[in-house]
Amino acid sequence: MEPEGTTEAAAPNLAQSAASKLSQMGERTKQLGNVIQEPTRQKRIILIIVCTALLLDNMLYMVIVPIIPDYLEGLQNAADRAQDAASHANFTNGTAHKVAKGNFDLQIGVLFASKAILQLLVNPLSGTFIDRVGYDIPLFIGLNVMFLSTFIFAFAENYWTLFLARSMQGLGSAFADTSGIALIADRYTEEAERSKALGVALAFISFGSLVAPPFGGILYEFAGKRVPFLILACICFADGVLCLTVLKPFSNKERQNMPVGTPIYKLMIDPYIAVVAGALTICNIPLAFLEPTIAKWMEETMHSSQWEIGMTWFPAFFPHVLGVYLTVKLAEKYPHLQWFYGAIGMVFIGASSCTVPACKNFGQLMIPLCGICFGIAFVDTALLPTLGFLVDVRHVSVYGSVYAIADISYCVAYALGPVAAGQIVHDLGFVQLNLGMGLANVLYAPALLLLKNVTQMKPSFSERNILLEDGPTGLYDTIKMEQREKKRKGLCTTIDENGIETFAQRSYSEDESSGGEYA
Repeated sequence: MEPEGTTEAAAPNLAQSAASKLSQMGERTKQLGNVIQEPTRQKRIILIIVCTALLLDNMLYMVIVPIIPDYLEGLQNAADRAQDAASHANFTNGTAHKVAKGNFDLQIGVLFASKAILQLLVNPLSGTFIDRVGYDIPLFIGLNVMFLSTFIFAFAENYWTLFLARSMQGLGSAFADTSGIALIADRYTEEAERSKALGVALAFISFGSLVAPPFGGILYEFAGKRVPFLILACICFADGVLCLTVLKPFSNKERQNMPVGTPIYKLMIDPYIAVVAGALTICNIPLAFLEPTIAKWMEETMHSSQWEIGMTWFPAFFPHVLGVYLTVKLAEKYPHLQWFYGAIGMVFIGASSCTVPACKNFGQLMIPLCGICFGIAFVDTALLPTLGFLVDVRHVSVYGSVYAIADISYCVAYALGPVAAGQIVHDLGFVQLNLGMGLANVLYAPALLLLKNVTQMKPSFSERNILLEDGPTGLYDTIKMEQREKKRKGLCTTIDENGIETFAQRSYSEDESSGGEYA
């Protein structure tokens, strides 16, 4: 047995060792915090957080495509069998059964569209909210709502619970998507790096949309309905924790020193922003309208197997990424041609959409579908940074509302698609639908000529005042307007040797005194 003195001497050593290890852990945590807060690394981490949120949103949007129709049909068949067993299928019940069957496709379409419809309704409010409180808190709120939505999807067992989960996803997307894209535009201030960062975000959006159907279909087939949703919920939870750790949304006080953004309704009437928003809607209509209709058309005309239908859109991911890469590289060398890249993309989409009905087999169909996604990559990658630039030079550099307008543009297409596309095919035909969508894209492309001289604009203070139609709001605007007023009067602020601010007369060239109007 050890002596009592030895035991007493070992106790302080053990305590000192534990205290030393805790101190080392605290020091490492502090060093990690300093590394995370370093501006360049923080921008990269923010890009990872936003791209993960966009990936999750688009995977959740598309993962239900192979799962929910089959799952709901199984629930419907089970209910029908139970009803038949109880009532022996009398005439009244048979009629009710037929009505339910007839409404099944409409129920699926409404369920799919509910996300985009609610997102469309909430976006004007979320854009204003983001402009008021900053980008961090809405992003965190959106991730939390998306987590709850995904969790409800996993355990939902009837149509209305699925409808609630789908609608909640739209609510979360209105905050997470808009604030995420706006946060990228805010942190990446140089046009070249902003285009590159937004291009990366668009690649994640594309990957999420195109990989989700096979991901969901395979896991649903072999592991059940809950597994794909639980995996997405875990990733969403981890992204929320990372957002809380890095961005510290509830302790960030930088918003107090930032300007007040231009109201969303005034951004909507800006002709340049309106043209960009129209292009984003028109270019996404082929994708939004083909997704709910192409499977049935493939079964009727090509007799395609289920794996071919499930893999319809996956090959299009690669030309989409290629389109993003080419647009970013072209924008670096020729930034004044962003409007031209968008116009080329719309022509590409139009031509590809018109050729879809002419395809006779699965291999031929891949070519126009890849062309549509390639063109969408050109339009999105060219025009999303243009929205940020337009706000910089014509309004106030606060991006929540302008990217809410971009999100509204997407939602218009994806809200109409599941509801209207099937009816159009029924009334007019699949060929007429594609020709109409292709013609709309080709005819809209010349409208982007209005953006030809956008890159030659300089920040216009007088135009900003005209658009805002009100006085300075907050300390930031007050100081800026006082400085511009002094400059207009030819006064320059100096500090004398006693530390007192004085004004001195200064002469300006004609260009300086113009207040930085358009070049």
